[in-house]
Amino acid sequence: MKEKVFYYKGAVHIHTKFSDGTGDINEISKAAKLAGLDWIIITDHNCMAVEEGFYNGVCVIKGEEISPEKSDHYLALGIKTTISPDKTPQQYVNEVREQGGFGFAAHPDETDSRKNTAKPIRWTDKSIIPDGIEIWNWFSSWADNYDETNIFTILYSYIFRHNLVKAPHEQTLKWWDDLNNNSSKSVPAISGVDAHALKISKYVLPVTVFPYKSSFKTLTNIITLKNKMPENFQEQKEIILDALRNANNIIINRHVRDESPYISCIDGVFKIKVNVKAEIKIIFNGSVIYRTCAIESEFKCSKSGKYRAEIYLRNKPWIYTNYFVM
Repeated sequence: MKEKVFYYKGAVHIHTKFSDGTGDINEISKAAKLAGLDWIIITDHNCMAVEEGFYNGVCVIKGEEISPEKSDHYLALGIKTTISPDKTPQQYVNEVREQGGFGFAAHPDETDSRKNTAKPIRWTDKSIIPDGIEIWNWFSSWADNYDETNIFTILYSYIFRHNLVKAPHEQTLKWWDDLNNNSSKSVPAISGVDAHALKISKYVLPVTVFPYKSSFKTLTNIITLKNKMPENFQEQKEIILDALRNANNIIINRHVRDESPYISCIDGVFKIKVNVKAEIKIIFNGSVIYRTCAIESEFKCSKSGKYRAEIYLRNKPWIYTNYFVM
């Protein structure tokens, strides 16, 4: 019998009018509430102007996307003041830590072979080690596959946009696995929506490209707790940030299927339960060691090391866990 847990869904990597987004915090939080989210983290470019708090029943936390012009963007969470993008990546990674915060390398492996004019922004020096990695970014994944060769490919990219968001980059997953293999603790991973709700006004009627609400129904970070969230904002904020800092979140693509999976790794037993038959893979120290197609699975972790799971539905990447240390 599985233990009782409470699920809290949230989105990370969101932009407002204070940088290159189009919404204010009231509009964005309403969209988050309608999309079924409990918390969101705003990471405007080089800016922390948003006021934190509860908005429309959603816990709104602010961080910063430290954003040099061409590369090495860093999602800084738990910091007190903005950090300049004019520093080197190693300098701002260090400064985030000095402020008591932590950060994630944003969209580190955007492809340089795009069929569009959007320039990729990559993490250029992987000897500089971040606190964690944004292993899957919805907008980045879409942009990597957006084909603006002609009107037909453009229309397909917008109308069937979810088909373009295929999976995390293999090189990103390998980097994450390698970092975990070289660390005694679990190096955390998150997903990001990179939501902007861009507006195009050159047509007869203005068009919003990827509204906040639709973005919030895609890549989601789920935090599971044994007790309900406290009602105090500061306590909620600390619980959410601690969960992300300590790799206690599950990444799920809600567009594939929207549910809250039961996943635990207690006393060396990895338990997974979903509500539909799916392909389940267990990864040990970066390598797949077990796979099954089932609704429910139990796997005995017989060796010391780190274990994580990937779950696929109809051959589509659906759920990624962080590493559990055994």
